[in-house]
Amino acid sequence: MPELIFPLDSSKKFTDQKIIGHNRYHPDIPAAVQVRPGDTFRLDCREWFDGAIRNDDSADDIRDAPMSCVHVLSGPIAVEGAQPGDLLIVDILDVGPIPQEDSGPLAGQGWGYTGIFAKRNGGSFLVDQFPDAYKAIWDFRGQVATSRHVPGVSFTGNIHPGLMGTAPSAELLAKWNAREGELIATDPHRIPPLALPPEPKDAILGTLSGEEFDRVAGEAARTAPPRENGGNQDIKNLTKGTRVFYPVFVSGANFSVGDLHFSQGDGEITFCGAIEMGGFIDLHVDLIKGGMDTYGVAENAIFMPGNVAPQYSEWLAFSGTSVTLDGKQRYLDSHLAYQRACLHAINYLTKFGYSPEQAYLLLGAAPIEGRLSGVVDIPNACATVYLPTAIFDFDIRPSAGGPVKIDPGIGAPKSPG
Repeated sequence: MPELIFPLDSSKKFTDQKIIGHNRYHPDIPAAVQVRPGDTFRLDCREWFDGAIRNDDSADDIRDAPMSCVHVLSGPIAVEGAQPGDLLIVDILDVGPIPQEDSGPLAGQGWGYTGIFAKRNGGSFLVDQFPDAYKAIWDFRGQVATSRHVPGVSFTGNIHPGLMGTAPSAELLAKWNAREGELIATDPHRIPPLALPPEPKDAILGTLSGEEFDRVAGEAARTAPPRENGGNQDIKNLTKGTRVFYPVFVSGANFSVGDLHFSQGDGEITFCGAIEMGGFIDLHVDLIKGGMDTYGVAENAIFMPGNVAPQYSEWLAFSGTSVTLDGKQRYLDSHLAYQRACLHAINYLTKFGYSPEQAYLLLGAAPIEGRLSGVVDIPNACATVYLPTAIFDFDIRPSAGGPVKIDPGIGAPKSPG
């Protein structure tokens, strides 16, 4: 096993650990550990809510999820010799749930969860159709996930980190805060909000304290969206074997990782759409000096996806176009087209006995493929959702005999509000 440089004790909260990580982005958050180019090492990672979500049949914890606490990240990790303008090479050698624990109170100890977030607490990709909180618990058996809340399916997980990234420079951070602040100002009372401004409440900033903590907490960016540094990209293809090239904006790069997923569909469409878990990740790092200019990677990472993704050979695909539910035409709106494709898939699965919420949770967690299939044929963009047929215990293909009716079981727990 590689050297464990960021250990976490599963019995303790994130802020009570031997090494304290962070849950905001700022160039002045001190590095927690340091490595050298060419090093291989292991990091433990908590699930993004630090144990707030429980393995039970209630969705109250999803409804009341403490958004100001996320994401709890392992790092920052300083890479010796890294300077602004370099490219940081990150190889994912291995990633998995909390090792050698088959069961326990934390996601990753034999189980994980998927949640549809309530509209007042972040919402989801389909927030207007699904405004309430729902939850599904998934049990792990090796690399296979099943759920008492979404019966009749099992699938191999595409285990990956949802969030990896480098620290922003002061200039880049100011750019983030300015542009996101301008967006918020266009509709400051919107529910859910258009973006998340800096929030000192529940900020975790490594070893910072006192006045310096207060200053950084008031400036630091939330970790919810992806940005130029990588961040919360939720790319399901960043599995074992992936190599990522991250732009470096500060001395040392100050790289962090967290938000591990046992599985996820393209888009993580329920917001907490993956199967969330804590676990470990083994990494190897190196540098390309001056690589940002050499390769024209001034912003946003490029990557070579891993080669251990689940292999499915048969799919049932659903398409959508950029027309609203009430029949209004939109111009090449690929976001809307993907929403419509997802809604078509959900509606189809209800014909077999699933509730709409069970179908929605399944699309967030299972390794579906989402594609922009046409973005040039005015006025309609076309997006598609590919659903692997082999994950079901029954045949979902259309036939003259009609759909098989399954027992939906206890259903997905709901928490209104």
